[in-house]
Amino acid sequence: MRHLPKHPNIVSFREAYEDKDAVYLVMELCQGGELFDRIVAKGHYTERAAANVTKTILEVCKVCHEHGVIHRDLKPENFLFADASESSQLKAIDFGLSTFYTPGQRFNEIVGSPYYMAPEVLRRNYGNEVDIWSTGVILYILLCGVPPFWAETEEGIAQAIIRGHLDFTRDPWPKVSDEAKHLVKRMLDPNPQTRITVQEVLDHSWILHREHGRNVSLGDQVRNRIKQFSLMNRFKKKVLRVVADNLPDEQLDSMTKMFHMMDKDKNGDLSFEELKDGLALFGHTLPDLDVKMLMDAVNVDGNGTLNREEFITMSVFLRRIGSEETLTDAFRDFDKNQTGFIEFDELKEALSADDEHTDEQVITDILNDVDLDKDGRISFDEFKAMMKSGADWKMSSRQYSRAMLNALSFRLFKDKSVKVTN
Repeated sequence: MRHLPKHPNIVSFREAYEDKDAVYLVMELCQGGELFDRIVAKGHYTERAAANVTKTILEVCKVCHEHGVIHRDLKPENFLFADASESSQLKAIDFGLSTFYTPGQRFNEIVGSPYYMAPEVLRRNYGNEVDIWSTGVILYILLCGVPPFWAETEEGIAQAIIRGHLDFTRDPWPKVSDEAKHLVKRMLDPNPQTRITVQEVLDHSWILHREHGRNVSLGDQVRNRIKQFSLMNRFKKKVLRVVADNLPDEQLDSMTKMFHMMDKDKNGDLSFEELKDGLALFGHTLPDLDVKMLMDAVNVDGNGTLNREEFITMSVFLRRIGSEETLTDAFRDFDKNQTGFIEFDELKEALSADDEHTDEQVITDILNDVDLDKDGRISFDEFKAMMKSGADWKMSSRQYSRAMLNALSFRLFKDKSVKVTN
C-alpha cells in the first residue's frame, strides 16, 4: 500500500505501529458502509449505476496493474464508501492477498473468495487477468442480483467456474442491454489470453457512454436477490450457533474446561496466541493462517478474540458436530410453534433479530430457495439439505476459502476433473 500512489478510490494507508504482540495498521476511516448495502438501501438499481460502479472498480485495477500489483480478492465486501453522503467516494480495501508481479509472471497459489475466483486460479496458473474476472462477477451480480457460477457444493462451484456457462435467459436479463451482456461475456471469458483487458473495458461503449445508458430500474428482484444472498449466509451462521447451544451438557462442560485452560490471562477471551498455543496443547498444531481462519469463521463481533460461546461454536466446526440429533435440536429452536416445519413468520423472526427492517420479499425468496417441495414451509429434511449445501457461511472467511480450495484443487486434479493448461 505504500508502493501504490494516492488514489481517490483506494483506501489510504496512514501508518504502521508495532509492539511486542502485534503490528497495527492505521487506515483511512470509511463510514459509508459496503457497496451492496448501499445498493439495497437506494430502492432501485439501473444499468447506468452499474456502469459507474464498474468503471470505478476498473480504475482501481488499472492503477494497481500499472504499478505491478494484483489485488486478487476483488469482491463487493471489499469496497466501502468513505461516508454516508450520496456523492461519497467508493474505496477498495483489504490488500491482504495482493501481490507484486512483473509482466508475464505466473502464480500458482490459490487465494481469493470462491464466487469471484477465476478458473485459471483453480488451475494454478494465473496472472493479473484474474482481477478482470472478479470485476466481471461483480458486474454480473450488479445487473441480476446473484453470482454467475453457483452450485450446491464447493466442488460444484469450482466445476461451474471451470465450465464458465453464463445464463442470460432468466429475469432480469431480457431487460438488460446487449452492450452490457457483451461486456459481461468478455470479462468472464474462461480463457485469460482472450479475456478483455482493463483498458479495453474502460474503452467499451457501455462504459464510455454510461451517462447516456439505461436509467430504468432493473426491478426490486435484483436488490432482493442481493439481500437474500447476504441473509442466507446469516441464517446458516445462526443455525451453527444454535447447534452449539444445544450440545449435551457433558460436551459443553468439556469444551468450557478446554476454553478456561487456554485462557492463560483469565480475562474471559482467547487471543490469537492463546488459541494457537491451546490448540497445540490439545494436539492440533496449526499454521498461523489456519488459526486466523478459525477465528475469522466464528468471531461474530469482529474484535479479534474469541469468547466462550464463539470458542464452542469453533469447536463444533472443528469436530464436525452436525449429527441428526444436534440438527434436530437446532431445527426445533427455529420451529417455534412445533408444527414440524419452519414457516414464514418463524424464518422472519430468526433473520430479523439483528435487523428489524428485513424485507419480507427477501424472506420469501429464501424460503422458496430452501423449500424444495414448494409447499411454502421448510421441513427438517430441507433444513438438513440447506446446511449441507454450499457451506457459504464458511466462505466469508478468505482464509477458509484458501484452505478449502487448495484441498479442492488437488482433488480435482487427482481425479482429472480439471486439466492443467500451460
